[in-house]
Amino acid sequence: MAGRDTTTDMGIGVTLAFGALAVIGALVMVFGAPAKTAGAGFAAAMIFAALAIVAVQVYDPAPNE
Repeated sequence: MAGRDTTTDMGIGVTLAFGALAVIGALVMVFGAPAKTAGAGFAAAMIFAALAIVAVQVYDPAPNE
């Protein structure tokens, strides 16, 4: 009896969500006048970009063996 293989596109959605947050952080960095605001935007952009990469790796389906 063959097992059912289910796949999901959750990785794409999570990656796009974190990517959008990274873009927002980058915009805050560019248009943030005070240095603290620009620094917070840079930090947010880097964190959310890293989380987007992690989401791709976590939700990537295992190779068939």
